[in-house]
Amino acid sequence: MNYHVLTLFPEMIRQGLNTSIIGRAIAKGILSLEAVNIRDYAFNKHQKVDDYPYGGGAGMVMQAEPVYQAYKAVCDQTGKCPRVIYLTPQGRVFDQELARELAKEEELIFLCGHYEGIDERVLEEIVTDQVSIGDYVLTGGELPSMVMIDAISRMVPGVLSNQESGETESFSENLLEYPQYSRPEEWHGCKVPSVLLSGHHKNVVQWRREQSILRTAKHRPDLLKKAELTEKERRWLREQEVKDE
Repeated sequence: MNYHVLTLFPEMIRQGLNTSIIGRAIAKGILSLEAVNIRDYAFNKHQKVDDYPYGGGAGMVMQAEPVYQAYKAVCDQTGKCPRVIYLTPQGRVFDQELARELAKEEELIFLCGHYEGIDERVLEEIVTDQVSIGDYVLTGGELPSMVMIDAISRMVPGVLSNQESGETESFSENLLEYPQYSRPEEWHGCKVPSVLLSGHHKNVVQWRREQSILRTAKHRPDLLKKAELTEKERRWLREQEVKDE
């Protein structure tokens, strides 16, 4: 997977992603990361890339041409026109399903806006996906792009040391992850559930599945509606809800 981030703050991208799991995957050549400075494609000595909006109003708007030239440089370099993801609160909300879909791509371009946004004409020309990481406003698209790159990369084969963990964590089946425990067996008077100490793999798998269902029912009932539960599991969940009443 090759990531190309069009940004006004390339160091922010490099510093944020060249560490931990993503950094190790980059070092191994499983991923590559290019932070493209949009200012390098400005046609003036001060590398100015913004101007006043037509029609008036507060703030400045990023101009179309520098953004387009930065995009074109990536296309020329790769020999193709990859999907372009524009980070905006107006876009589709990012989720695990989209992370899996994007992880199948060989090249991805992330376009990070700033100020009051980007000239609509270049967005219409190059953007294939408008994506939001939530219903709030940030100062730019750099943080959302890093969030997405982290989530997408976990779905790329070889990035995680244990590939299974990328598929069994929260949201993989529209269920939240089950509780996790480590040593010691007792901490502050709280003991690790006995089933996890039993060595009985089948019972452990069942317990974890049940805990995922319970957590999702309690914290994200909207997700539970989309989860595929057996009739036996649905009956069991109703029994637990009755006990809690």
